[in-house]
Amino acid sequence: MKAVETKKKRRRGTLLSRINLLLMTLFAGTAAVIFLMPTVLTITNSFMSQTEISANYGVIFSAATDGKTFISKEVNLKFIPDIVSGSQYITVLLKSPDYLLKFWNAMILTVPIVLFQIVVALGASYSFARLTGRLKEIIFFLYIVVMLMPYQVTLVPNYLVSDKLGLLNTRLAVILPGIFSPFAVYLLTKAMRRIPKVYYEAAMLDGASEFVIFTNISLPMVSSSLFSVMLLIFIDYWNMVEQPLILLSDETLHPLSVFLSKINTQETGLAFAVAVIYMMPSLLLFLYGEDALVEGIASSATLK
Repeated sequence: MKAVETKKKRRRGTLLSRINLLLMTLFAGTAAVIFLMPTVLTITNSFMSQTEISANYGVIFSAATDGKTFISKEVNLKFIPDIVSGSQYITVLLKSPDYLLKFWNAMILTVPIVLFQIVVALGASYSFARLTGRLKEIIFFLYIVVMLMPYQVTLVPNYLVSDKLGLLNTRLAVILPGIFSPFAVYLLTKAMRRIPKVYYEAAMLDGASEFVIFTNISLPMVSSSLFSVMLLIFIDYWNMVEQPLILLSDETLHPLSVFLSKINTQETGLAFAVAVIYMMPSLLLFLYGEDALVEGIASSATLK
C-alpha cells in the first residue's frame, strides 16, 4: 500500500515539474518575443519605402500629410514589406555621406573612451585590491558616490571645466570625462578583490614584482569580467546623447545617436535604416563575446 502511495506521489511530482517547466518555457518564450519584436520590426521596416511606412504607421506620423501619401487610420505592424526596397540603405551609405560621417564620429568618440577608461580602471582597481589603509577605503567610497550620481548632475561641472580649459566644442570635452568615469573602476575592483590572496603571496615568495603579479595573475583572472565591463562601457557611450548635445555645438562632430534622437516625420524611413546600421557594432560585439560576457557575470558570483 505504501509503495502504491509512493508511486502516486512521484507521478504527481513529475507531473507538477513538467507543468512548471511548460509554464516557464511559455513565459520565457513570450518575454523573448516581446523583447525581440522592436528589433525585428526595425530591421524589416528598414526595407520598406517611405510610402509604405506612412501607410502602416499613419497615426504615429500623421503630420506627414503631403497630399500624396495614403495615411492609415490604424497602426499596422508589418514584419514583411509589400515590396522589399534598399533605397533607404542606398541613401544612407552612398547618396548622403552625412550619416556615415556621424557614424565615424561615434566611433572616434566611443573607442578612445573604452580603451583608456579600461587602462585607467585596471591600474586603479589593482591598487584598490592590493593596497590597505583607511585612505584607500575613503577614496573608493568617493568613487562609489560619484558613480551613483546621474550624468546630468556632473554635466554642468564638466561643461564649466571644459570651457575653462578651452576644450569646449572639441571631442576631448566628451572623451576626457568618459576616460575617468568610475564605473569600470568599481566593477573591476570587485572582481580583483575576489582573487585569493594566496596567489599573490605565492608569487611574492617567488620574487615576482607587482607588474608581474598584475600581468600574470590579476589580469588573466579578471579577463572575463574585463570583457563584460568593456561591452557595457561601449554600449553606454555608443548611445550617448546628452554629452554631445551640450559639449559639442558643432553638429558636424555629433555622433549618429544624436540624429536618432531627432527623428522627424520626413525621415522615418531613413531612421529605420540608420538604426539598423547603428545597432550592428553592439550586436556583433555581443554575439562575438557572448560566452565571455556570461562567464564574466557568473564569475562575479562564484569567484572567492
